[in-house]
Amino acid sequence: MLAAMTTLSHTEFNGFLLGVDGGGSGTRVVLADAQGVELARASGGPSGLGLGVERAWRSIEYACRRAFDAAALPFDWRACSLGCGLAGVNNADWLTAFLGAAPPVHALSVESDAYTTVIGAHAGEAGVVVALGTGSIAASLDREGVCRIAGGYGFPSGDEASGAWLGLRAVVHLQRVLDGRAPADDWSRALLALTGATDRDSLVVWLCASNQTAYATLAPSVFEHREHPFAAQLLNEAGREIERLVAALDPAGALPVALCGGLAAPYEPFVRMPLRERLREPRADSATGALELARRASSSAGAAARGPQ
Repeated sequence: MLAAMTTLSHTEFNGFLLGVDGGGSGTRVVLADAQGVELARASGGPSGLGLGVERAWRSIEYACRRAFDAAALPFDWRACSLGCGLAGVNNADWLTAFLGAAPPVHALSVESDAYTTVIGAHAGEAGVVVALGTGSIAASLDREGVCRIAGGYGFPSGDEASGAWLGLRAVVHLQRVLDGRAPADDWSRALLALTGATDRDSLVVWLCASNQTAYATLAPSVFEHREHPFAAQLLNEAGREIERLVAALDPAGALPVALCGGLAAPYEPFVRMPLRERLREPRADSATGALELARRASSSAGAAARGPQ
């Protein structure tokens, strides 16, 4: 796993813990006191590193400030131990830049959002997760605490069954309709409204300007028009991709599996038996898993500051 930590020299930490779950569609933050008692939650804009490090920190700071506001507490980075589960940390250059732009926090720990998702979903116990949002990634935690990853190679070639993956394929239907290769229908009209396009040329403009976040906005329309033959084909294909991700991490089929993220519930009917029988509700979310990173980082910072006993 990728990990990084910065510390300041405090002998005892009486500040706050912040767990951050950051992806391509948004940022979710949970604020807790030094003992881990949750105080507030808040959200902000995207903070997946693929969208830019400066944008990530802006979104994280905005969400953190909102959490402190919700708890009626003054915000000061120096009083915060921060745990982040972020999309894109597998890119070493992005991770280095992110750490280099960090504010003066008490402690900072950064991991893949897959790791914080599996920690949260199974409360630190063995299990498999498939995180399904703007992007996608699967992770497993074995009984020795070893984490393994499958998928998550990023848009547009990877992130199977993600919102961006689904939207990238859904827009093909609209392209066919605009060319006369397929008849217009309710789904194509919905896609026109979502893209703001009126004809072929305006759709090309939208395509040229779009990133994974934009494509993910088309994903809900696929579920809304699931009876459409092409939409049904895409959803069934996504279900098979989810099965492949799980099988890669748990070929024996012995571990509990949780689908997480905004597309988890919509996808569940498209996961075939026997995998569907193994699905469990996540016990907590990725932000809660990231809060555990913040707690560990705070403890390590305190131990380092105290020195040998």
